[in-house]
Amino acid sequence: MANILIIDDDVTFCLMLKTLLEKNGYEVKNVFSPVEAKMIIAEKFFDVVLTDMRMPEINGLELTALIKNQSPDTQIIMMTGYADITTAIKSIKQGAFDYIPKPLNPDEVLNAIKEALTAGSQKYPESYKKPEPLSFSYLEGFSNTSQQLKEYISQVAPTSISVLITGESGTGKEYIARLIHNKSRRAELPFVAVDCGTISKELAASEFFGHIKGSFTGAIVDKTGYFESANGGTLFLDEVGNLSYDTQIQLLRALQENRVKPVGTTREIKVDVRIIAATNENLAGGMERGTFRKDLYHRLNEFQIMVPRLCERKTDIMVFAHYFLEQANTYLNKSVSGFEKNIEPVFLNYDWPGNLRELKNIVKRATLLSKGRYITIKEIPEELYEKSVLTGRSGLSHEEDEPGAIRKALEVAENNKSKAARLLKIDRKTLYNKLKLYDIIVP
Repeated sequence: MANILIIDDDVTFCLMLKTLLEKNGYEVKNVFSPVEAKMIIAEKFFDVVLTDMRMPEINGLELTALIKNQSPDTQIIMMTGYADITTAIKSIKQGAFDYIPKPLNPDEVLNAIKEALTAGSQKYPESYKKPEPLSFSYLEGFSNTSQQLKEYISQVAPTSISVLITGESGTGKEYIARLIHNKSRRAELPFVAVDCGTISKELAASEFFGHIKGSFTGAIVDKTGYFESANGGTLFLDEVGNLSYDTQIQLLRALQENRVKPVGTTREIKVDVRIIAATNENLAGGMERGTFRKDLYHRLNEFQIMVPRLCERKTDIMVFAHYFLEQANTYLNKSVSGFEKNIEPVFLNYDWPGNLRELKNIVKRATLLSKGRYITIKEIPEELYEKSVLTGRSGLSHEEDEPGAIRKALEVAENNKSKAARLLKIDRKTLYNKLKLYDIIVP
């Protein structure tokens, strides 16, 4: 039975969510303060933590970092209003598994927990040696930018040179790393992914190089490190910019010598690993500040791939949306056929700060909520089209084309005048006056 911790200062909400999860077979603990949560997490392991983004004393970002530091294997799901989506995406960078919007949909909560538990169960055990190649689904896209990305992957994959993948959170950097591995001569050997943001300075040597029983307090069994686990294959260092300076020194030495020494022994192990690293940080800035070693940077950056933002691949957006719809249909056992036509301009004009990850979440949520054959504007978060359809990016600013902006708002709002007025950021009476002024008839 999975253990779940709920952290929220809204007592009534906590109790309602606890009841829902217990009815579905989970063991649940509620706490109403992040300070209390810190003490409980230090004493007991939880498979999943659901935490609110905005709380007194400690915010969701700080709490995520704290939990992942104390309990790296705990999966964190952030509960947030859509006004905080950008911050929620930052929490994923800190190590959160996912975020779900408030007000919560019960099915969406249960699905998110199911996914988090599945992801947690797929982590490599300490006895991990050489599993079968990991299978995964990846769509390359058809835009010029995507085709250039595809060409870079095809060129670098057959080689053994190190690759540095850069790009914003949610752009699919790990998928690209896996694709490089699967197209390489090492495809039948291990691909080991390491979240560098969760590795503490004190345990870095043990994590990367392993240790023997009794080598330090808490070392109750021998442990195989990431390098040895990936021997012959690929070691993927995600968010490599988060490594401490001392850990960077140890890592560089291992890469230069192709040997590692488990903590507590003088025995050296020869290893052959290909390194693929990823970051959404500015490593050049880190080198200038002295927080990232230049020699390690040049060792990792033999070939760099910059992954573009989703909003820079506009011709791919609906392609990805349909791809994620297929995945959502399979996962949710639904048969939604597609999107109504007024969804496309909303998707194309939105900034997508969370990139592919955000699009996937939006489509999955809409699929869950859909009651018909097509996803409609009703299943898309209102804040999504508030920030996209009626801005200068769509060419429908009030000053340049006020009648056009009004017609677009009515289209998006499906002729709901109150919603259209909110989108236009005017009151209902003003909207009626403008409808009369421009002779716009609403069915």
